Amino acid sequence: MENYEIGKEGSLYYSDEVIDEVISRNDIVNVISGYVSLRKKGRTFEACCPFHHEKTPSFKVDRDKQLYHCFGCGAGGNVFTFIMEYENMSFPEAVQYLADKAGMTLPESSQSGQDASREKYKILLRDMNKTAAAYFHYIMRHTEHGKKAYEYFKGRGLSDETIDRFGLGYADVYRDDLYRYLKGKGYSDSELKDSGLVVIDEKNGGSDKFWNRAMIPILDINGKVIGFGGRVMGDGKPKYINTSDTVVFDKSRNLFAMNIARRSRRKGFICCEGYMDVISMHQAGFDNAVASLGTAFTFGHANILKRYTNEVYLAYDSDGAGVAATLKVISIMREVGISARVINMRPHKDPDEFIQTLGSEAFEERIQKAESAIMFEVRMLSEQYNLNDPEERTSFHNETAKRLAQIEEVLERNNYIEAVSNLYHIDKTGLTDLVHKYGIAGVPRSEIVEREERRAEHESRAADPAKNKPMKLLLTWMVNEPGLFQKLDGIIDETSFEDGVYRVVADKLFSQYRENGKVEPASIITTFESIEEQRLVAEMLQTNIGIDMTQEEINNAVTDVVKKIRLSSIEDKLAKTNDIKEMQNLIRAKADLTKLHISL
Repeated sequence: MENYEIGKEGSLYYSDEVIDEVISRNDIVNVISGYVSLRKKGRTFEACCPFHHEKTPSFKVDRDKQLYHCFGCGAGGNVFTFIMEYENMSFPEAVQYLADKAGMTLPESSQSGQDASREKYKILLRDMNKTAAAYFHYIMRHTEHGKKAYEYFKGRGLSDETIDRFGLGYADVYRDDLYRYLKGKGYSDSELKDSGLVVIDEKNGGSDKFWNRAMIPILDINGKVIGFGGRVMGDGKPKYINTSDTVVFDKSRNLFAMNIARRSRRKGFICCEGYMDVISMHQAGFDNAVASLGTAFTFGHANILKRYTNEVYLAYDSDGAGVAATLKVISIMREVGISARVINMRPHKDPDEFIQTLGSEAFEERIQKAESAIMFEVRMLSEQYNLNDPEERTSFHNETAKRLAQIEEVLERNNYIEAVSNLYHIDKTGLTDLVHKYGIAGVPRSEIVEREERRAEHESRAADPAKNKPMKLLLTWMVNEPGLFQKLDGIIDETSFEDGVYRVVADKLFSQYRENGKVEPASIITTFESIEEQRLVAEMLQTNIGIDMTQEEINNAVTDVVKKIRLSSIEDKLAKTNDIKEMQNLIRAKADLTKLHISL
């Protein structure tokens, strides 16, 4: 998942006191219950996670700690984190949203003048786009010129409800119509140019980028109008023109209809090629459909999807260009860790045509029968060869083996070897030998190196939790049992924890306890910049340890954890010192650990 820059960004805008006040006025249970149905279970609340598809609830909300954590997908944090993840807001936007919700007026932020000016300008451009969208929609529904756009959309099978829901409209035949309208609203030529809606020529003045086209507003993930797609209603070229990149519109980092799709309760997302495909699918009930914005699918698009799901269905055109695009998207999805399946729409060209002809039930059946990315790739390979020709069949086997050799997980690779051998009547032993051959010699050196680096990185990450587990457990216990702070006095303090996340959390907890005699876990979350760190901390601070343990077992466990952390700290200091006296003191401290026992 992408970083949201919460801690540092937040400190630039509002003081810690203001942030804590917003948290205190927005009970996390009340806020989250506005999005999902929470059920009380013991000391906490639970629900099916809103961030991934599940049938058994693993999403927990702790009112005492003002934290949430999903033990299924790992999502977690405080009330700010939830709003940022669910509504895809920046930290300042989440602060403002929750302050408004609580009826709280925020003080002037400490945002720099330059940053404040930039944010105000973005708001102005989004407002201008919203005004333009309303104007295009009005022209279509209430003027004679607009009738042809309305009839075009109706001819594509769209209902009035769908037309209104997506804010579809018409850019008039006059080439300066929108320019004159927006000028009348008080916008300057410079602002109009920056919006991407108008072209300003010093000699001829302003002219509209879009004219005599059916208009499709493009909204960001928060439902703000940031641009437009304009479609010709005849045979003219180009078929579509789109808003160029602006301060508020980056087509490589936005997906059409993502503002609706992210709230869908359907499994995964369906990726299409065009606006009309998406609109038609939403009308048919597939409200998890999205599309890239007049550009090729990018890693930026994939990372947006990754925030919400690990599974995507591809519904690109079934022609040659569509197949090529599908293969490219599959490679991108694989790189970011998303499982892709391909929907077969033949004999129809695209989802819109399929649904108009065969209906939504037939499309649902195609979704259920969607082909795995690997089997799709193999099938596309098979269509490049005459499998009745021995030489070409051998070439197909070799190319297929090269593809299967790229599957790193052994069981998965063996399963695909079996599936391919059965489907294409290939000797399983022979195919296995080919796969092993290419797994050793047929993979490019750069790919081998990358694979080994990824494996080494994974092993390093896998080893780290074992090393840090005692620190994680103790921090968890300190939140659950604040009386532990007194027991640790003179034994362990914040300096006993390693640098990084655990040290920051320890610093905050010890500081909170010294100042207030209590800890406030929710306020610690805003210290961290990345969602990954917030999730780790939320899990750490929300976990309840020792629920089914006797008091003696709890005491022994706490003692064992403290000993391990203390021992690690002593050994670290011993390795760094050359002072004989300090060494002797540390050795005595190490020996004293055998006598240590903590009772809660």
